[in-house]
Amino acid sequence: MADAARARKVADRIHETVARLLQGRIKDPRLGFVTVTDVRVTGDLQQATVFYTVYGSDEEREETAKALRSAKGLIRSEVGKALGIRLTPSLSFQLDALPTTAKTLEDALAQARVRDAQIAKVAEGATYAGDADPYRHDEETEDGDPEAEETGPESAADAEDL
Repeated sequence: MADAARARKVADRIHETVARLLQGRIKDPRLGFVTVTDVRVTGDLQQATVFYTVYGSDEEREETAKALRSAKGLIRSEVGKALGIRLTPSLSFQLDALPTTAKTLEDALAQARVRDAQIAKVAEGATYAGDADPYRHDEETEDGDPEAEETGPESAADAEDL
């Protein structure tokens, strides 16, 4: 097992190498607008999962997945040269669900903003059902004057006399 720092460095190197290859060396026409979002490497450095996103339709995503599967051998050999370690990790490509999840969250937040605006519009002319302060306060009498409490300076002098 490699330590976490080494696994992270290997993952970063794989990320850079795969992104560079997709940008310049792989000329497959099925390859769409691909972005490598993350690379995760197992603790023994034997397997690496490359997460990617594709800008476009579902058909373009499928075609890009086919192109990546067909170029997997070339990419793995280039990764092995770039890493310079004894065993080159096997690569698997996984479509990243992050953009879909982010869109779902943005849609939910937009619906919440619309609902908040509706509630604020309804609440504009609303008044309280009872008093503005519905809580009973013990220190006030019915006419609103506070009662005199017995913890003043006279009571402190009385306590010293005891």
